[in-house]
Amino acid sequence: MSDENNTSANVTPLRKPVPCPECGHPSHRDHYPFCSDRCRSVDLSRWLKGSYAIPVTEDETNPDEDSHG
Repeated sequence: MSDENNTSANVTPLRKPVPCPECGHPSHRDHYPFCSDRCRSVDLSRWLKGSYAIPVTEDETNPDEDSHG
């Protein structure tokens, strides 16, 4: 049994910690890529409020329109 505990201590993480996108602290496995549930909730709140948006450019050429006349 002590061998199992010793080998589990030597397991390398699947992902290396990256800075939390909210506060910059190292990320935590349970909340990846965030460091805590708080930072994850703050980011989710921004998504739900529409703070994040993908910029769209108006394309003057529309392939659906008939330009023949």
